[in-house]
Amino acid sequence: MVDTPIYVVDAFTDKPFAGNPAAVCILTEERDAGWMQSVAAEMKHAETAFVRAIENGYSLRWFTPTVEVDLCGHATLASAHTLWETHRVLRDSKINFNTRSGVLVATLADQICLDFPAIPPVAADREIMLTGLQTVWSGTNGMDWFLEVGSEQEVVQFDPIFSEIESLGLRGTIITAPSQGDVDFVSRFFAPQSGVPEDPVTGSAHCCLAPYWASKFGKDKLVGYQASPRGGTVGVQLSGNRVFLYGSAITLLEGVLKC
Repeated sequence: MVDTPIYVVDAFTDKPFAGNPAAVCILTEERDAGWMQSVAAEMKHAETAFVRAIENGYSLRWFTPTVEVDLCGHATLASAHTLWETHRVLRDSKINFNTRSGVLVATLADQICLDFPAIPPVAADREIMLTGLQTVWSGTNGMDWFLEVGSEQEVVQFDPIFSEIESLGLRGTIITAPSQGDVDFVSRFFAPQSGVPEDPVTGSAHCCLAPYWASKFGKDKLVGYQASPRGGTVGVQLSGNRVFLYGSAITLLEGVLKC
């Protein structure tokens, strides 16, 4: 039996019970995917991250309660936060995460900064509609469906029919609109087909949102608000084919897996 340190971290927030919670397991040895999936199913968070020290950085894998995913922002931010907070990594040192989406780099200043791939959407080859939304434009980045809708109010008030979203396939669906408030755009993210009916704050969705709204607004630095019931703010900066995601995190719980 191996004791595995585990933490629950609220990401893209600076206060508890907001943002997006992720579990972070710090592995001392390699574990098989079946065990990781069982832990993620037990934890029931949108994502559970598994972090293991390797040469020149850390291996990082992400699991929803039902599947392993290729990219996750909030659990990467939670993992970086955990490594710095537990002094496994010096706070002035960058962290290289080796993942299914290549090497992702985390640095720490006033906030955590994640260097992620920009994955802009292209127009869908069929019309994508959801009940209760006025779709202005629909597309996909190959990972998720992307819908710009008529107004911020539509995004906030949208009452999803999860079976309808699940039938679309892919990982999930992003809905978004320009904001009339203090941020540039609002969004929500739904992935019932991946075991996450609504994700509270989705860093990886901003890899698609950032290039889309940067092109619309004609500027590279923007702020998005994900208008889920918990809510969370994500700063983004587009740089060529990369997106820098900015956010804070707070540790809520720490413990040990006895398996």
